[in-house]
Amino acid sequence: MPESFRLRASNYSLLTLRLLTGRIEEVLPALGDQFQKAPGFLRFAPIAIGLDELGDDRVDFPALIQGLRALEILPIGVTGGTQMQRAAAAGAGLPTLRPAGQKETEVQAPAPVAAPPVAMNPPPAAPAPTPAPLAAAARTLVVEQNIRAGQRVHAQGADLVVIGTVNAGAEVIADGNVHIYGALRGRAVAGAGDDGEARIFAQIFDPELVAIAGFYAVRDGLSGTPIGRGAIVRLEGEQLRFSPIG
Repeated sequence: MPESFRLRASNYSLLTLRLLTGRIEEVLPALGDQFQKAPGFLRFAPIAIGLDELGDDRVDFPALIQGLRALEILPIGVTGGTQMQRAAAAGAGLPTLRPAGQKETEVQAPAPVAAPPVAMNPPPAAPAPTPAPLAAAARTLVVEQNIRAGQRVHAQGADLVVIGTVNAGAEVIADGNVHIYGALRGRAVAGAGDDGEARIFAQIFDPELVAIAGFYAVRDGLSGTPIGRGAIVRLEGEQLRFSPIG
């Protein structure tokens, strides 16, 4: 009988919405206000809900899910939090997400298996192979074309270099730095892996939105920045700083 499906482990980068309070009636309006400043940003994007900073606060997960979907944001699971919070999330249809390779804390370990008898004179163990260093090319994704409206490019675990224009309505994301040798007219997100040292470089700076490590600024808030010129965007504390190139 021919195969009808295959299951394979995968590893995807997700944005995380870190809740600082369990009061959903405060969270949802604040999100709505922010996203009105950046139309299309996160539209229909899958996100994780971070619970680590909630303490023991209770969350109305059904109301949170309904409110996020009304904002065209798609929650797919939760991270962190207490066992009670995770159970409440699971009851609302949000499973607990975990990084690849991390063990589930609630799963009981299997009973230990008796060790086999050891030979009197076992042969010496072979030394573990030394992993090869990561090639520099593997840490940079190079795109040699324009990024059109509606397209999204994500350099996971890498810098992103775009030799071309990022058009309005397009989005480029990198866990490291973003380099654009052309015009940035869409959205650029650097440090998506929570790297506050990441930067955005653009030869012609005219974006809809820029963000580094979760802190962002939209076009309406970029007065005084080098619009239409070469620019560097960096993060200082919780503020984005803009400086001209050259």
